[in-house]
Amino acid sequence: MEINKLISLLSLKTEWLARSQTTMIFTAILSSISLTIFIFYASRKKWLSSLPWLSGLIIFSGLFLFSGSYQKTPNIQPITENMHSDVNFGPVLKAKTNDEIRQNLIMLTNKSNSGPMRNYYWNAGDSQIGNLNLDIGTVKYSHDSQGRSSVAQGKLTYDMYQESKGSRQGIPLNPPFWPRYNPKVAIHYSLGNRTYHGYMYNRSHSIADSLAGTASYTSKYNFTTGTRPQNVGADQNGGMRAAEEIAEGYWQEGKHSTNAYINYQVTPIYNGNETISRGSIVDIKSSDGHINRRVVVINDAEGYIINYNNGQISKK
Repeated sequence: MEINKLISLLSLKTEWLARSQTTMIFTAILSSISLTIFIFYASRKKWLSSLPWLSGLIIFSGLFLFSGSYQKTPNIQPITENMHSDVNFGPVLKAKTNDEIRQNLIMLTNKSNSGPMRNYYWNAGDSQIGNLNLDIGTVKYSHDSQGRSSVAQGKLTYDMYQESKGSRQGIPLNPPFWPRYNPKVAIHYSLGNRTYHGYMYNRSHSIADSLAGTASYTSKYNFTTGTRPQNVGADQNGGMRAAEEIAEGYWQEGKHSTNAYINYQVTPIYNGNETISRGSIVDIKSSDGHINRRVVVINDAEGYIINYNNGQISKK
């Protein structure tokens, strides 16, 4: 699907929703008028005169229910054909292993591409973790031989989630190899056609404050240098937030047992000896099997070329 087709589909989605809502209001008014006039004639036992209004009541009520049932908007799928002339997302969406994902992250970030969702992440099927070797309610952060932030793991509980509600539980730490210069930029997102104005880089949690509370601030290795869209996407619900909201939604639904927990693992992906990651793989699996997801997050910014050795940027 080309970008113009997706825009048309989004326009159709908005137009259809608006039409459905207008139809519901209009038919509700007509149904009320028909009911009022029908009662008026029926109360005077003028049955012949009341029949057309009874028919109108039935017809308009049916239209009201019909328009309401179709307010469900079209299901927009990830783009699988070329969004840009040099990107084919078919292989990206099929990537499952860490090595396959790494190659696709390198390809996308070399092109400053926001991915098949245009929101700096994509879904990569089921998680690739089992029951983590941690005590329930604990986290573990690690670094690699170069001192870069590496795998972050947690057995996250509802109490940890509750602890963080309402406010931040700490101050983000500088991740290893935090850039010496963090410029202000204007990133224009193809998704939503809006522009972000602010700092390029965030001190991006691997395991979020919203999921681990104070435990998310105990090590610099729980942080990586992430672009603003890597952190929150193009619409504040993408990037790392897309993965975090899966876990948050599990707690918010309230269907978990009192002793339930979430196995949560984040793996930053680097290209060779570069000091800034090209993205991250987030594996999420609840103890009751209700959640079993793998999310891949992209660390770049549309319109900018990033030097992943030192964080320096240039306009594309």
